[in-house]
Amino acid sequence: MRKKELKLVVTFHTTADAMAMESACKGMKIPGRLIPVPRSLSAGCGLSWCAQLEDKSVLEEMMEATAIEYEAIQECMV
Repeated sequence: MRKKELKLVVTFHTTADAMAMESACKGMKIPGRLIPVPRSLSAGCGLSWCAQLEDKSVLEEMMEATAIEYEAIQECMV
């Protein structure tokens, strides 16, 4: 079991947006992974992107440039 630590969690309205996020991040070598939405949060599709806190601005710029729509960006223990 992984040790829980504070991470950046991006939630999405649709599964298509979550999958687009995974594809764009892999293509641009931005670290992170898809995870189920943590119980403390709620989201439309049930998937979220988990990344390091320091990657927030990079992720925001990438999502804007690629027109990936997200629900929220939050810090969460995962």
